[in-house]
Amino acid sequence: MSTPLDTLWYTHSPVPTGLGIAVQSGRLAEAFAPFGTRIQSLRESSEREVREAHYDHHLVNSVRHGGNIPAIWAYASGAQTRVVGLSWSDEVQLILTTADSGVKTIRDLKNRRFGVPKWANVQIDFTRAQALRGLENALRLEGLNVADVELVDYPYGGTYSDEQKQHVYGSQVSLGTSRFSRRNNELIGLLRGDIDAIFLKGAHAVHLADEFGLHVVVDTGSHPDPLIRANNGTPRTLTVDTHLLREHFDASVRIVDTVLRTEQWAWANPDDTRRFLARELNTSEYWVAAAYGEDAHRRLRTTLDSRSITALQDFTDFLHRWDFIPQRFDVRDWIDFSVLEKVIGSTSRLAV
Repeated sequence: MSTPLDTLWYTHSPVPTGLGIAVQSGRLAEAFAPFGTRIQSLRESSEREVREAHYDHHLVNSVRHGGNIPAIWAYASGAQTRVVGLSWSDEVQLILTTADSGVKTIRDLKNRRFGVPKWANVQIDFTRAQALRGLENALRLEGLNVADVELVDYPYGGTYSDEQKQHVYGSQVSLGTSRFSRRNNELIGLLRGDIDAIFLKGAHAVHLADEFGLHVVVDTGSHPDPLIRANNGTPRTLTVDTHLLREHFDASVRIVDTVLRTEQWAWANPDDTRRFLARELNTSEYWVAAAYGEDAHRRLRTTLDSRSITALQDFTDFLHRWDFIPQRFDVRDWIDFSVLEKVIGSTSRLAV
């Protein structure tokens, strides 16, 4: 590396990402070991301010791979970051209701009560944003809009970073928690009959739908139009802060190279990959396959392709329209192509 990097901070959402598997498998640490760089987990820090950097990306020399809403919000709010990769791993995005609600189709949602989370003390309420996106996209399929339903807020206190995350991957123990492993207020409201429908996504969505016998009104995550599927997890952003990019460019290249090599390993090792993903999501391999497909290992692919960029722009515009971010921006101004170009060795392999 041109400039020695003492410590690399990393963070990844509890979702399928190449960086997450690279961390679990030890590949990220191995890639930096020859240079004496310490690899530090941001979300496992004992300091809440450090853990909050998962959402606002304020730490220097950090990399983040995960849901795009916090990353978009941070950049729109002035954080000095760049996107160096986008991964697209389709997942179920479910509008759910109870079997006896009378809601069978999307059109049945008109004039019904829809529960959405509302956090009081967070920098960016990504849970609310992704629920509204799922609802809006579902309604659009039938010519409806969000104004055609009654939104019911379900409040949450504290912040996402109140609890320290702990992952002891070497002994194959995961103590990570998520909002869905704790109390889910919208789900409780649905089961009580106070509301008519909710939005859930990913492995926990299919698990809870099965456990409580919920009816799936629609799965926008399986729609053929990528803009209907575009949400917090589609695409996921791989971002670095600009100090890391400029002062430790070789380290940025090594990160992306490690992610791509990890994904290539995953394509050839489906069983091991499902085990890694189950541990990452704190669920079983069965629900991983149900939420992300039997080919979940093949969906781990980080690029900067035109589909992902277009979807990222469309979703950014949605966040601005709903006042989740302070300003609209052109996502191409946020993307730095140089790292991926360096890794793959030729700009001709970038489908942009």
